[in-house]
Amino acid sequence: QVQVVESGGGLVQPGGTLRLSCTMSEPTFQFYAMKWLRQSPGEGREMVAEISGSGGATNYAESVKGRFTISRDNDKNTFYLQMNNLKPEDTAVYYCNAPLLGYWGQGIQVTVSS
Repeated sequence: QVQVVESGGGLVQPGGTLRLSCTMSEPTFQFYAMKWLRQSPGEGREMVAEISGSGGATNYAESVKGRFTISRDNDKNTFYLQMNNLKPEDTAVYYCNAPLLGYWGQGIQVTVSS
């Protein structure tokens, strides 16, 4: 059974930074695109960022472009979301996802508040 473990969330002030990590015990990890999504209370789940298997292609939601960076380390079966200049509207539960494999992280809370 594949394990998916997220870490790195928490409470941060506006303008602060956090880095989320997602590790999957999937031996074919390097061949698959990965995504970060988020869900705020009362809202649907939205794509935040995605990255190709090699890491050579990325895509971001307009609301996070220039502030968030997605990356991956295939040797560690891990991908990341570096979040800079956080805003209160970034407050949400963040999920990592391997869309073609159907794997989801447990969700991790990010709260941006003074």
